[in-house]
Amino acid sequence: MYKENNEEKDYGQETKENNEEKDCSQESKEKVRQELIEATGEIDSSNSKYLIHCLSIIGQVEGHYILPPQNKTTKYEHIIPSLVAIEQDRSIKGLVIILNTVGGDVEAGLAIAELIAGMKTPTVSLVVGGGHSIGVPLAVSADCSFIVPTATMTIHPVRMNGLVLGIPQTLSYFDKIQDRITNFVAANSHLSPEYFKELMHKTGELTMDVGSVVDGARAVEIGLIDKLGGLSDAIEELYRLIENTEERYI
Repeated sequence: MYKENNEEKDYGQETKENNEEKDCSQESKEKVRQELIEATGEIDSSNSKYLIHCLSIIGQVEGHYILPPQNKTTKYEHIIPSLVAIEQDRSIKGLVIILNTVGGDVEAGLAIAELIAGMKTPTVSLVVGGGHSIGVPLAVSADCSFIVPTATMTIHPVRMNGLVLGIPQTLSYFDKIQDRITNFVAANSHLSPEYFKELMHKTGELTMDVGSVVDGARAVEIGLIDKLGGLSDAIEELYRLIENTEERYI
């Protein structure tokens, strides 16, 4: 009898320890999740129809040079490994990209856009607030792009900070960068390269610069963005893409 009571006591103690371990494990997972949100603005939705990943591109896209600490930035060295992990993770069925960016480093932005465009994982982008400058290629890189009615997108020529040599080779270099952006946008939207260049060099819309500012309805009208809509529309479209996409990397 004494032995049986001891066994019951040991079993109860073991159950208690297991429960404590589960609680600690849950707390650790939640802590990691919160740290991920704070560090990169990324989050996985677990209790949903499909497991999708939310990736936010906000502020200024930071490239090879560190921006001042008061700037709100999206670091490409954080985004690129995340995209690789998302593409490999079979449990993640789709990716929604939320954009509210003023632009930033051209090569960093194009690198992220090319990775998104090359993913087999279904992707949907949603422009809220603004998708300016290099945010334009980022917006159109997804399988389907959305923009809210109040959002705007600024299309303008490439700029460069710092010392610039006033020689023909510099202008040629700028033209080549702009061609890269133009060709990517044209290949991933319903906008022709000629019309995109026309918007890029338009005068009269920007106070001290050339270029165009298009709002949500106009962006859809000219074929730059696929659809006008909000978050629920983007999620619904992503679910549709997931259901009509073959399983990747079987």
